[in-house]
Amino acid sequence: MHKGRLEAFSDGVIAIIITIMVLELKAPHGADLAALAGTSHVFIGYVLSFVYVGIYWNNHHHMFQLVKNIDGSVLWANLYLLFWLSLFPFANAWMGDTYYAMWPVIAYGVVLLMAAAAYSILVWRLVRINAKDSPLAIAVGKDVKGNISIVIYLVSLALAFVHPYLALAGYLSTALMWLIPDKRMENAIGRK
Repeated sequence: MHKGRLEAFSDGVIAIIITIMVLELKAPHGADLAALAGTSHVFIGYVLSFVYVGIYWNNHHHMFQLVKNIDGSVLWANLYLLFWLSLFPFANAWMGDTYYAMWPVIAYGVVLLMAAAAYSILVWRLVRINAKDSPLAIAVGKDVKGNISIVIYLVSLALAFVHPYLALAGYLSTALMWLIPDKRMENAIGRK
């Protein structure tokens, strides 16, 4: 199978996800800065979600530059990832509309956790199909960063029961961790 259609489809779905999220941003009813400030909670959630979707798009792009082979299991694993990413607009809107209440923050965390798990499944399938000594397998290694992310999400979900802002701090710290460029993928692409 050729990976080009999978990449193009994924890019399209991710673009739609970002579009849906930005459409959730409503203009304030007033014409002054106080009215704009009243929407800041929604905008902050949008920025966090945009960053997360961008991180997934970036990593997805790099990952598929390192593989040659895909099969039906990769197509399904990719769809599973896209399913969880497609829930970002819903979870983000619920969080923003409720001023970061506990259950919406937990729902957002579940989406983050499941998207991370889905990404790990996709990586696992690609490594299996492209061999354990493939450029992707070498670049990913033991996927310490991915495993740390899952642990932070689980801890953050527990902390949401104490206070939702503690969970949000965990979600933000994970996003910041992934914003730091991971040279393993880029180095592997350069060696390819």
